[in-house]
Amino acid sequence: MLATVTSLKQTPLHALHLARGAKMVPFAGYDMPVQYAAGVLREHLHTRAAAGLFDVSHMGQIALRPKSGRVEDAALALERLVPQDIVAVAPGRQRYAQFTNDDGGILDDLMVANFGDHLFLVVNAACKEADEAHLRAHLSDSCIIDSLADRALIALQGPKAESALARIGADVHAMRFMDAGPRRVDGFDCFVSRSGYTGEDGFEISVPAPNAEALATRLMQNPDVLPIGLGARDSLRLEAGLCLHGHDIDTATTPVEAALEWSVQKSRRSGGARAGGFPGAAKILAELDGGASRRRVGLRAEGRAPVREGAVLFADAASAEPIGNVTSGGFGPSLNAPVAMGYVPTSLSAVGTAVFAEVRGQRLPMKVAATPFVPNTYKR
Repeated sequence: MLATVTSLKQTPLHALHLARGAKMVPFAGYDMPVQYAAGVLREHLHTRAAAGLFDVSHMGQIALRPKSGRVEDAALALERLVPQDIVAVAPGRQRYAQFTNDDGGILDDLMVANFGDHLFLVVNAACKEADEAHLRAHLSDSCIIDSLADRALIALQGPKAESALARIGADVHAMRFMDAGPRRVDGFDCFVSRSGYTGEDGFEISVPAPNAEALATRLMQNPDVLPIGLGARDSLRLEAGLCLHGHDIDTATTPVEAALEWSVQKSRRSGGARAGGFPGAAKILAELDGGASRRRVGLRAEGRAPVREGAVLFADAASAEPIGNVTSGGFGPSLNAPVAMGYVPTSLSAVGTAVFAEVRGQRLPMKVAATPFVPNTYKR
């Protein structure tokens, strides 16, 4: 059953979205802007050319505080739930991670930052209650799990994001991709990371909820900054080849199948200093050593018609046996062409391999393509 408008939660920027003429839609239990008056195409291209402001306050923010007072103990505790090396995340840095289940599937993907005396986690909106319960069930012996529901989260993305923040006095010039920590922004006590979900240089800014509208309004006084809805957020992340949980990755997808093995450091792999010890380790370590039977790949259609999520993939134009499916697909405004991602057998995952997608009863030719489709511009 679809949630009614009255049952939907609202972010601290909800009134601002309405004032800016946003078209609102239900998303992960929230009433969220899918686009503004500019429209998805212009919002997408503006983010690539200047700076886009995204309300991502629906996502979960959690502090993991070690009872011992040693952040290394929080990192070791979190390593019981993720296949990443969290101990090696230096103060002022963050790392991409996944919560895995006993079958090696991905419960959620998240960002983990080291704030010196505790860890700061950002998790997906649809999973945040389950993630918090998961942390409480497994780490309460050694950590205090603190839900930061009183904070909003704003993403500022694009080549002019740094200058837009500098214009309001934020000292972010020295930050590099995946730096993270407390910063004063326009007089507010924020947590700032140099990261995002667009493939562009940019920042994610955690701000106390009562200050969120003032900060967003101040940023949007700059003509370089436009508000951006969920529609362009999705097309931007797709062009960047980034996974969307519940679509490209889920509880039945392993990190290796999802082509995320780059995120599993040597210390957690077979022969590493702290190999295994996370849910699904036997399967994930075996796949890291020997490969998985299927793999997430980029896909480019030969024609102009977008191939959407759910389209079935075949090895040739006549075969009756499906080989996989598209998990994300749409039009890539930066490329002026359709792009997609999906799963194929590993034997058919090499760039340039021809496959066919079934769309409205027709087989459309596609080729496996390298991702990202648009080169990223992270400041390293």
